[in-house]
Amino acid sequence: MVGEMSEESPVERVERVMHVIAGKWRPAIIYALVTQGPLRFVQLRRQIPRVTQRMLTQQLRDLERHGIVRRTFYEQIPPRVEYALTPLGRSLDPIFKRVCDWAEKNFPAVERARARYDDTRAGAREARVSSPRRTEP
Repeated sequence: MVGEMSEESPVERVERVMHVIAGKWRPAIIYALVTQGPLRFVQLRRQIPRVTQRMLTQQLRDLERHGIVRRTFYEQIPPRVEYALTPLGRSLDPIFKRVCDWAEKNFPAVERARARYDDTRAGAREARVSSPRRTEP
């Protein structure tokens, strides 16, 4: 498995990397840690209020497995666990910054395109429903 990526096409490499950093909750987790630094579980959960405790735990474990997030357990009373980006995870900072910049600049156009598409699809659906169907004699 190690060294396998060099034999893959660029598209396959992007697909594998996106599997690690993309998904419903991972970008939000990474972004929170990029912008705010180390956070406790409860703090992360407040930043991403719609994520369930179970899903956040799963996503953090997987990001830790891939070397993006570091989990640090502090033996104290009460025990404390903090999540932080590893140097590999911090290397995603410029990528997230560019995505945020792109979104700020282009998201209104994306919203307009989606509305146009939805309106066109709705119009086509209405035309199909309202047009009389021919029946065979």
